[in-house]
Amino acid sequence: MENNLPLTSVIDQLLEKNIAFACWFNPMDNCLGIVAGNASDVKLFDRFDQLNGEAGFVFAPYRISEKCPVILLKPAIYLEDFKSSDQLDFSNIEPFIEAAKTDEHCDGCTKEEYIRTIEETVTAIRQGDLSKVIISRKIPVKRPSGSLGSIFFQLHDQTPNAFTYLVNLPAAGIWMGATPEVLIKSDGKNFETVSLAGTQVRKQVAEEYCWSTKDIEEQAFVSRYMLDVFFNFNIHKYKTTGPETLESGKVAHLKTSFFFPSEKIENCLGNFVAELHPTPAVCGLPKNLADDFIREKEKHDRKYYTGYLGSWKLNQKVNLFVNLRCMEITDDEFILYAGGGITSRSIPEREWEETNQKAKTLLSVINPD
Repeated sequence: MENNLPLTSVIDQLLEKNIAFACWFNPMDNCLGIVAGNASDVKLFDRFDQLNGEAGFVFAPYRISEKCPVILLKPAIYLEDFKSSDQLDFSNIEPFIEAAKTDEHCDGCTKEEYIRTIEETVTAIRQGDLSKVIISRKIPVKRPSGSLGSIFFQLHDQTPNAFTYLVNLPAAGIWMGATPEVLIKSDGKNFETVSLAGTQVRKQVAEEYCWSTKDIEEQAFVSRYMLDVFFNFNIHKYKTTGPETLESGKVAHLKTSFFFPSEKIENCLGNFVAELHPTPAVCGLPKNLADDFIREKEKHDRKYYTGYLGSWKLNQKVNLFVNLRCMEITDDEFILYAGGGITSRSIPEREWEETNQKAKTLLSVINPD
């Protein structure tokens, strides 16, 4: 975007005043959306299906806990195309009180630790009932001085086909990301959900992508899971496109889109999302076994990484994305999250490198040199 310095300043002021807000760019769209509200406009839920009948901007965790509830920001201010600071008056917006800060710093795992975990995961898959598990890690980066608003706009400029966002919310704090993965969205008549998995380095020239058996199998697991969820909600007629290659940031993925009539779930959308999330693209299969394995092997709390976020019934629109390529922002650090889908065909060294490639989407804007 050009001439966004005033908007950068507005975003930095919202952060400085600790006002609850979310701002975002939809994929391939230069219209900046923003929702801001009073502390009293924030609702916290302990079940995903409690979103039924609500409207606002939702920020949901991978796994609900007392520290990581589902957050819904109801709009005291909502703009779909925020162009000028003249459009936004937050002088009467009540800020929220920050949680007590700690002096703890994030400890990222070493290459040896991550590879050992992947080796244990591959062995467990080959010997047991698991088909796929996503194993993630945290990557702490010292936070330099400077404008977060500026980094947000740079991230959008570098990843225009992703959902790029910045939020500041009670219980969650500040998060930023550029995710390529749709969880569910609507155009009024139809809903769309996406099966996204498999990763390789993005090609720099126009060249055909070749996908490995491991990537094709990994993405197929997610697609089959989608069909099981459809069956549970009596969705038997749907259209698909793909699998096709989706480029996003520094990497590319395999993507299949599913389209079905909105009347099937419009009155129980919260229940549908509760069953859909987390998909095998961020958890694994079978889902309960994979989640138990993740609890055992991952030494960190994912918090809102691999959760979902976006517009929930704002102007009757639903536009939710899985929270990938994201980072939590503290006073001292950017804490990046990255993971990969592990199957019986996984090669640990390559899985480590895949997380490095995924992290480059954010690293390229926070450490451009």
